[in-house]
Amino acid sequence: MSQYWKGPLEQIDDHRWRIPKSYKPGMRVDGLIFASEAMIEQIKQDQAPEQVANVAFLPGIVGYSIAMPDIHWGYGFPVGGVAAMDLDEGVISPGGIGYDINCGVRLLRTDLTEQQVRPRLKELVDQIFRDVPAGFGGEGLIKTTRQDLRQVMLKGAHWMVEHGYGWEDDLKHTEALGRLDMPDPDVITEKAIERGKDQLGTLGGGNHFLEIQVVDEIYDPHAAAAMGITQVGQVTIMIHTGSRGFGHQTCQDHLDIMEEAHAKYGISLPDRQLACAPINSEEGQTYLRAMHCAANFAFANRQAIAHWTRQAFAKIFKSTPESLGMYQVYDVAHNIAKIEDHVWDGKPVRVCVHRKGATRAFPPGHPETPDAYKAVGQPVLIPGDMGRYSFVLVGTENAMRESFGTTCHGAGRKMSRKGALREAKNRNIAKEMEQQGIIVRAQNKATLAEEASYAYKDVADVVEVVHNAGIARKVARLRPIGVVKG
Repeated sequence: MSQYWKGPLEQIDDHRWRIPKSYKPGMRVDGLIFASEAMIEQIKQDQAPEQVANVAFLPGIVGYSIAMPDIHWGYGFPVGGVAAMDLDEGVISPGGIGYDINCGVRLLRTDLTEQQVRPRLKELVDQIFRDVPAGFGGEGLIKTTRQDLRQVMLKGAHWMVEHGYGWEDDLKHTEALGRLDMPDPDVITEKAIERGKDQLGTLGGGNHFLEIQVVDEIYDPHAAAAMGITQVGQVTIMIHTGSRGFGHQTCQDHLDIMEEAHAKYGISLPDRQLACAPINSEEGQTYLRAMHCAANFAFANRQAIAHWTRQAFAKIFKSTPESLGMYQVYDVAHNIAKIEDHVWDGKPVRVCVHRKGATRAFPPGHPETPDAYKAVGQPVLIPGDMGRYSFVLVGTENAMRESFGTTCHGAGRKMSRKGALREAKNRNIAKEMEQQGIIVRAQNKATLAEEASYAYKDVADVVEVVHNAGIARKVARLRPIGVVKG
């Protein structure tokens, strides 16, 4: 979809734009887009704002149909879309979570500095590239039986830690402690099991990555210190991946069911990709239970990758992960639906918050903010592109008031994969990055072209909007020095 969007957009202030519900008969709430004036022009280059308007049709939607500044065209919902549904009257829509259920980001800190890592960087990236399987097929080093996979669906990252892949402390620094609480392996199809059983501990392809990064700037020393980020030049590791073929198949299985369900419940939709069912219906509850299984698979997957990464560092630096201070800062989902308690219009509401390409951003003192961060707010991990930088932020009270405790999730594409490939013709992206001091290893050369910096918005612009709008606060900027891609 490349045509320019021409619908109505009212500027509320420097960082907020409204699509009035009068735009289309059937919209139940206004659309709300967080963006700067410069970014809104970019956003109107495709039909993502139309998708914001379409989401406003869904029964039981509370407040607004919300979009973050990294918004772009997606399946049904835009990527960067947020919608909170009333638990009694609302619906759940697989398109509002996405195909990669619990795609998310994990950050590890270390006691190492760039000065110590530079001389061994090539060796280190090669070791990680060997130890962490990447690419679209990709088989993991952990061979799970069906019984094991069932336990992974039930226990998430806990299963990994029980089997020696990581530390108890990792779980305390993971959203939902690394395990959603309603999984039911009996609702998972044979096809999803087949696709998932060999993929535990694999990075996957596309925009998934593992980066060795360096702290480039610290904006909030107090919050940074709480996360173990103590100095410019410190080395961190960021892991971005999700539930692999297991989650993809689970989404597909339930989209098929939902396509029939919305007609059965008399729900009229402006786009069939918004297929949904009432949260309290059999179809809604079955999808929730399946989604929890896939989310737990993703938590376990990132847990395994963090373990192999620690081992690779220990090998190269002839040390132990503990001695290298390789502690987890946080692990947060950005494709998920969660049942949460919020306050809207001064009244407590229990809602199912769909976050698709959007990150939870809970404030200081919130019951679900980990103890280590109670004073500063929940860490929010925002990856950029592989040639520039990523950011660490924290959640705020303002996010609770305005966006159901949610902020952006990344840079957001501004160029299609095909367009990026065209742009890369006769260029050697890996070589260009090496000249920038970034070592890249990828299973597939085409992936590098599709994922190059020019294909993405500048994540600094995205982060500036959410920081200035007050729905997250900047803590630190990290720049990549080593990248592993599928």
